[in-house]
Amino acid sequence: MKEVEKPITIEHDDSFKVILSKYGALALDKQDNLSQLIGDDVGDLDIEKGTITFGDIKMPVQILGFFSNDLNQWSWAWDSEDIFGENLIRAASQIKAIGDEFGIVEFASPVLQTDFDACHTLAMASTAILKYDAYYVVSEDGLDIFVAVESDEIEEINSVKKFRDIFYNFQKNYRIHAKIAFEAYTKLKGYGFKAHDDFYVAKIGESRIICGFTERGNVTRLLMYEEDD
Repeated sequence: MKEVEKPITIEHDDSFKVILSKYGALALDKQDNLSQLIGDDVGDLDIEKGTITFGDIKMPVQILGFFSNDLNQWSWAWDSEDIFGENLIRAASQIKAIGDEFGIVEFASPVLQTDFDACHTLAMASTAILKYDAYYVVSEDGLDIFVAVESDEIEEINSVKKFRDIFYNFQKNYRIHAKIAFEAYTKLKGYGFKAHDDFYVAKIGESRIICGFTERGNVTRLLMYEEDD
């Protein structure tokens, strides 16, 4: 009997580190797509209209949360309905519901004492879990406001090299479980996945990415075999 492929989902007892491992690489993939579209343009956030504008490009937003440098504090938007209104905190409220259901403190606590880099990981996980196209950070009145965006103008750009580079940078720069991350990124992108004892394979068309691991799950090699068109 053919083994049923296990989908990528949040499971009970998943720590935030595991969740970030599952969804973080996909989030970075989405951020690259946004960057390709907006370049160096700076977003203009209009909270009253619920939009962000980059030059001639306007996108609807959801407010995820905001970070105060003075307090080293992240606040989820779901705890600030009086500020943003019900319509702009729907995504944040979905994240809270996930936090409540699966016991994820980082999602279910209204305020977290943390640093700016950690706020990015919260936005990364939220964006990918809820299937938004990307997130963006706007600095206003001493706060860094993190918003999820969606737009048909954000093109999904795929290549073997992009997959390799995104995964390499993710496992290098974030404290995650590399084996979980490779499998999850592969499956969430809809690519073929095969696990072996000490290496995993992602099949992208007729091309392959092979990732080797130590017994502790650290990456030892990342090889790309790209088939010519």
